[in-house]
Amino acid sequence: MRGTFVNILRTNGPLGLYNRISASLLRQLTYSTVRFGIYEEMKQRAGADASHPLLVAMATSSGFLGGIAGNVADVLNVRMQQEAALPVHERRNYKHAIDGMMRMARDEGMGSWYRGWLPNSSRAAVTTAKQLAVYDVAKRLLLDYTPMEDTLTTQLSASLLAGLTAATVTSPIDAIKTRVMLSRDNQGIVELIRNIYRTEGVRWMFKGWVPSFLRLGPYTIGIFFFLEMHRKIYRNLHERESHSI
Repeated sequence: MRGTFVNILRTNGPLGLYNRISASLLRQLTYSTVRFGIYEEMKQRAGADASHPLLVAMATSSGFLGGIAGNVADVLNVRMQQEAALPVHERRNYKHAIDGMMRMARDEGMGSWYRGWLPNSSRAAVTTAKQLAVYDVAKRLLLDYTPMEDTLTTQLSASLLAGLTAATVTSPIDAIKTRVMLSRDNQGIVELIRNIYRTEGVRWMFKGWVPSFLRLGPYTIGIFFFLEMHRKIYRNLHERESHSI
């Protein structure tokens, strides 16, 4: 990871760390909005006393649907970030995410938008379960069994635990998803796993865990920090509307 980081800085400068950010933004605009929207709606309907297994089930299903919604952006994100490591004649040279979507549809058919959708959606389901459900459960346990109150410290503690759990559990699925989306053939997932295990052993399951956690940790903390802010603002606005009525 350190070698990759230094190489990017040396060849592309600090801005190289944000290359192809359009695909990443498109992914969040599709994947994250769907999974958060569905989960919050289901949790509101289930009520404040929803059981832990129910929270996990709701987060898993919303994450799976979000993964499908954001699959094309995820394919583009993987491809565009991998571009610099490819020989010049193999590079796709997408200008930005929208250009990539149009060229994929034209050159590979609309089905290319859903390449690797199953491992991607499975990863999204597990990630969402470990992020949203673990956060809600951890926060509830901290409030119930410690002197901590619903403050920023409690929220940061619960979100850090959620990020750590998500990075660990999704590491094997993330490795499979990335290789499927980068492949140029239709190799099956079972055959792909068999080949990876044959050449790399068990260590492939947690290859890239450190950069994954360095991404998911701050990302998860940021998600719940702003989510709690939005919830507070929404409640205040809702109370004002109720009083005015």
